[in-house]
Amino acid sequence: MSTTLLLNGRVHSPAMPDATAMAVRDGVVAWLGSDDVGRAQFPDATETDLDGAFVAPAFVDSHVHTTATGLALTGLGLRGATSLRHCLTLLREFAAAHPDGVIWGHGWDETAWPERSAPSTADIDAAIGPRSAYLSRVDVHSAVASTPLRHAAGIADDLPLIAEAHHRVRRVAREQLTAGQRAQARTAALDAAAASGIVAVHECAGPQIGGLDDWHELRTHEHGVEVVGYWGEHVGTAAEARDLIAQTQARGLAGDLFVDGALGSRTAWLHDPYTDAGPECAAPHGNSYLDVDAITAHLCACTEAGVTAGFHVIGDAAVAAVTAALQATVDRFGGPAVARCGHRLEHLEMVTEEQAAKLGSWGVIASMQPNFDALWGGPTGMYAERLGADRAAGLNRFALLASQGVPLAFGSDSPVTDINPWATVRAATTHHTPGSAISARAAFAAATKGAWRAGGVRDGITGTLVPGAPASYAVWEADAFDVSAPTDAVQRWSTDPRSRVPVLPSLTDDLPRCRQTVHRGEVIHG
Repeated sequence: MSTTLLLNGRVHSPAMPDATAMAVRDGVVAWLGSDDVGRAQFPDATETDLDGAFVAPAFVDSHVHTTATGLALTGLGLRGATSLRHCLTLLREFAAAHPDGVIWGHGWDETAWPERSAPSTADIDAAIGPRSAYLSRVDVHSAVASTPLRHAAGIADDLPLIAEAHHRVRRVAREQLTAGQRAQARTAALDAAAASGIVAVHECAGPQIGGLDDWHELRTHEHGVEVVGYWGEHVGTAAEARDLIAQTQARGLAGDLFVDGALGSRTAWLHDPYTDAGPECAAPHGNSYLDVDAITAHLCACTEAGVTAGFHVIGDAAVAAVTAALQATVDRFGGPAVARCGHRLEHLEMVTEEQAAKLGSWGVIASMQPNFDALWGGPTGMYAERLGADRAAGLNRFALLASQGVPLAFGSDSPVTDINPWATVRAATTHHTPGSAISARAAFAAATKGAWRAGGVRDGITGTLVPGAPASYAVWEADAFDVSAPTDAVQRWSTDPRSRVPVLPSLTDDLPRCRQTVHRGEVIHG
């Protein structure tokens, strides 16, 4: 048996919070303790000097779109655009540097631009001429495209690219990519995940996301990062659920099965209209793609088949519909049967106390993205612009959900937000709304052990560093560790040493830098 002994570091382990060394044997954590004891106990081990680095359980991203993430990395990135004019300049420069093929761009956000308006089809045509270009908004629930791409998708020139029109244009743009471009994109995305200390991602696939071909290509794509796949397609019977699982080999019929859209694109389904919806807005309450009966049918079919079900759900009307459907499913099959399936809700941004209590009692998992609040929360953020300050203050209620026993799993929804998991942990602990943040310990758990649990791994040790656990960890360089245990739980990067909870690095300044990522004993980065 091969053994690696890591020495002279900080090991984040509840089993031994003062550990400075860790032994890994055949892909499993074999021992934790001090350097001298380790050297004596494992004299034939291969030694790795950590030189004071921090070793922690590797992260899991509970919601990603792998190919789209890679296309954002290898294509035209528009997150940095500071104005409409700047956005079009970036487009022209990219087109000049890449004269062939479809232009795939992502990340523009008009809410922070002085013009306060999105690029138009005419703007894109003027910038690049008669070429196909697809530019998704930062939330990927709306887009803009050039005239040739619109016509290829059969979309009228004046039709906004939301809902089905958006899906059609994106599908045609994707079909214009070569197999090599798609493979390059997947490799880029998974390399970025590994370089961020992530060993597994939950791919939220579906017919309206990347299509079945993209999903099968990803399943067979060889990489050290583990892909846990969910397929977001509606079923009405248990037989259909079993057949679709057999066809896709997905972990569940969940992920981005859309009940509604996104707040930034004004497609999230709301009880009350958008505050900034002008007279030209065709759907001031947003969009609903599944009603209560359809949601109930899917939940009942999956529960009967013993399959994880789930939905993309953001607006308060959408959350109410899903909660009502879950109640109907519990009434039919019982709470334990529902809990055993590990049904999950993606995003879950607008939830009430009553709904949170019900979700907690049914074991429904909340797969959430703290960076949404970091980007768009606060009294002057996009949420407040779309909803008004009062409604915006009630979004992404991590503390409420945790207090009601709702299991939390954290991710990025990449390419919507950055894949860096430490940014996720920091955002969860520095929520714009007082009382909605959670401790660093809880946030870290939601991005590690909680995300494994959401993906169906419920052995109690995966996602931790204890003897017997899979050796999936990352080695980090961190500038400082906060061991002062302040009384403000929101800023608590560590807890009282007497509680035997290991410290976490301070995230007030620079985020930790990943030196190495290891999954089940195999180095996948560094």
